Amino acid sequence: MRSGDRVGFSRLAALLVWVGLLFGYQWYAWRQDVGVLETVQHLIDAMSSGLAGPLIYIVFYALRPLILFPASLLTVAAGFVFGPVLGLFFTVLGSNISASVAYLAGRYFGRGFQDSNRTSNSLRGYAERLQKNSFESVLILRLIFVPFDAVNYAAGLLHVRYRPFVLATVLGSLPGTTSFVLFGASIQGSFTNGTPDLNLWILLASALIAAGSLSLSHHLKRLDRAPRSALRDRA
Repeated sequence: MRSGDRVGFSRLAALLVWVGLLFGYQWYAWRQDVGVLETVQHLIDAMSSGLAGPLIYIVFYALRPLILFPASLLTVAAGFVFGPVLGLFFTVLGSNISASVAYLAGRYFGRGFQDSNRTSNSLRGYAERLQKNSFESVLILRLIFVPFDAVNYAAGLLHVRYRPFVLATVLGSLPGTTSFVLFGASIQGSFTNGTPDLNLWILLASALIAAGSLSLSHHLKRLDRAPRSALRDRA
């Protein structure tokens, strides 16, 4: 078997395992009649079980993109269980491992994607811009709350450089992560049953951080457009 055939076979095998994991989880959830909120509630119970709780949370968060489980609910759950400080610490750790898992999956399965004849010129141009301005591009996408996994998989698929991707993810996700963790910390009482009481001061801090993130992303986009406009004017 030629090396190219072996690589293609191993990639296909890995893809089948991934699809099996994804559909296996969905089948289990359907058979057990366990929705997303019920899964979060079970996870909250596990997270509250002592010293193993943070480890369970981080591992589940890290593997979460493989089953397309929503990151936002896990982030809110961390604030609810661990509080604002530890919740933020554990979420930053788990979310950045999660981002790397999705990035590496996208890069592995998308190997050769850019060189394919089926790739349009516009997509190649977009990929080149992302590669040249990796940090700024990913940072803005994080600040404006573009879906977390979509950015991770796309960055890997388009071969965005890893170091700028990770650094931009750490910095750009921090305001949004803090906002969601604070929202979780503001919930008093039950997480999923009924209408919970809210700590309005913590909730206000969550909203202000979210608004600040969007405002900063808008400012960065204006700064990014200014040099391009000047170049067009000179031309």
